[in-house]
Amino acid sequence: MPGRNVGATGKKEQAIERDTDTMKWNKKYTYPTSVRSLINGKRHYSIDNRKLPSVTTILSATQSDEKRQSLANWRAREGATRANKIMNEAAVRGTSMHTYLEAYVKGTGHLDLTQTGLQANTMAQQIIEKGLGDLEEVWGQEVTLYYPDLYAGATDLVGIYNGAESIVDYKQTNKPKRREWIEDYFVQLAAYAMAHNQVYDTKIQSGIILMCSKDNLFQKFEVSGREFQKYKHQFLRKIDQYYKIVSDSKGCADTKNGE
Repeated sequence: MPGRNVGATGKKEQAIERDTDTMKWNKKYTYPTSVRSLINGKRHYSIDNRKLPSVTTILSATQSDEKRQSLANWRAREGATRANKIMNEAAVRGTSMHTYLEAYVKGTGHLDLTQTGLQANTMAQQIIEKGLGDLEEVWGQEVTLYYPDLYAGATDLVGIYNGAESIVDYKQTNKPKRREWIEDYFVQLAAYAMAHNQVYDTKIQSGIILMCSKDNLFQKFEVSGREFQKYKHQFLRKIDQYYKIVSDSKGCADTKNGE
C-alpha cells in the first residue's frame, strides 16, 4: 500500500527531532577509516595499506551468465541512452535517500529541496515510519567492514534490530521486488556479517533489507538462521571464484607481457 505523504519540509524536520530522542547509540566498536579507490574500474578499499576488493566488486565479477544476459536484454529493450538515464536517476535518488536516513539516525536532520531530494525524502520517511521502529540500538552507520586479506565494504547500519544483532541495509527500487529477485542483497548482508564477526568477535546471524520504491511502497526483507548461513556459504564460494578469476587474468597478462 502506498505510504502516507508527509507534509511540509519543516514538519519533516520536527518529526526527526522527536523520533531520534529515543534513538539509542552504543559505540562499542571502533570501525576503521578507509579510502575507496578504483582498480581497473572496480571498487576497492584501502585498509592497513592493502587494497581489498569490495563486496559489490566480488558479486559483480562472479555474476551468473543468466543474470548478465538478463541485464543485457533489459538494456537492449530500453536502449543504451534510456537505460543509462534510468540507472543514473536511481543512483542519485538512492544516495539522497541514504543521506536523509543517515541524518535521521544521527538526529541532525537533512534538507534537500530539489525534485529528486523531495522524492527521496518521502521514500526515506516510509522507511523511518515502517522499518526503523524495531531498531533498538545503533553500533554504527555507514561503517567500513573488512575480512582481513579478503574483502571489504560499507554497510548502512549495524546494531540491534528486533532483539537480534543485525546488519541493516537501505535500498531504493524503481519497482517492488519479490524475495527471490534479491538474493544478491542477502549474500551482501551475509558478507558484512562474516566480516564483523571475524574482526569484532560478534555473532551476527541476522540481516535486514529496508526498501522503498520510487512510488513509496515500503518492503522489509529479513534473513536469519540457517538461511543466513546458506548465504554466507554462497559468498565464501564467490570469494574463491573471484580470486581464481583475478589469478587467471594476471596469468594471461604475464603471458602477454612475456610474448
